[in-house]
Amino acid sequence: MIDKIDAKLLEIIQQNAHLANTVLAERVGLTKTAVFERIRKMEAAGIIQTYETRLNPKQVGVGQLAFIYVRAEDRPGDTKTGNMLAKIPQVLEVHHIAGEDCYLVKVRVKDTEALGNLLREKIGKIKSVRSTRTTIVFNTLKETACLPLDRLSEEQDE
Repeated sequence: MIDKIDAKLLEIIQQNAHLANTVLAERVGLTKTAVFERIRKMEAAGIIQTYETRLNPKQVGVGQLAFIYVRAEDRPGDTKTGNMLAKIPQVLEVHHIAGEDCYLVKVRVKDTEALGNLLREKIGKIKSVRSTRTTIVFNTLKETACLPLDRLSEEQDE
């Protein structure tokens, strides 16, 4: 379990993982060594999984975002199709979901033509895929991978 200081550290590094331990230490009121040790323990425990750089999709040529609902022939609990979908480079996320569809897939491509090619040439070639429904995103108002940890900090204050 993480405490209030860990939660604060996680909030800060989710926003900017580039900050030096000395800056983090100042912000949470600990020594640089204590911050380093806390972060190392959270990495070892799997709380911190990785550090990533977020790119501007339009600037790197993959500005078209879409969500694809995939219905597959998999047996209940089997994620074979999902694992194949996850191997496609344009696929950013694969979620095994409840309901009529089996997977919700988030993809980024250059444009609608590239999206059509992805659906036909990659997703459509997976033999267990029965059907797809695609939702094209016109504009993104919020997109983040940062988890809302401020509530955790507030709960520990009580």
